Amino acid sequence: MRPRCPQCLRPERACVCGLAQVVEHQVEVLILQHPLEQFQAKGTARLAQLCLPGSVLQVGEVHERPANPRGKYELLLYPDTALGQGLATTMPMDETRLQPASGLRLCVIDGTWRKSLKMLHLNPWLQALPRLALQAGPPSQYRIRRAHAEHQLSTLEAIALALQQLEGREITALWPVMQGFLAQQDALVTGR
Repeated sequence: MRPRCPQCLRPERACVCGLAQVVEHQVEVLILQHPLEQFQAKGTARLAQLCLPGSVLQVGEVHERPANPRGKYELLLYPDTALGQGLATTMPMDETRLQPASGLRLCVIDGTWRKSLKMLHLNPWLQALPRLALQAGPPSQYRIRRAHAEHQLSTLEAIALALQQLEGREITALWPVMQGFLAQQDALVTGR
């Protein structure tokens, strides 16, 4: 077994810790990662967690609802698609904006579409959360994994756009991180 970085859990030659940049944000981020994604070389959730000091990453299919001692208003970042319809209501942006960004907790499921839907069904507390659907944004830069639709984003891209939407400002520091990650992946594939 190849030695792994203890912080990002990737093989040492593919460590992403040097790409991470601390990004100021007000919204608390909870990333719920499917176990099969934990050591996935193409995944961006761990990188997002390294960049966002107000974030927590939990691995598993079934998750206990984390304590919310500050009473933050929780939202689930999940599209209102045919696969997920009827599980929760989509939160209108006007209602979300009534909450100060520092009073929000964004829950994000990290996994393929099939895995994320399974996690949604296995965690009733997630189903009950109001859903945040992303407003139209730029097309995904994530060319490493095949997407079935143009609007499908990597976890890092989705979090960046959601934070921009909820905080009402651009979170520009995450985009160079994504570019660095893609360049690193290209170099690992081509051997350059």
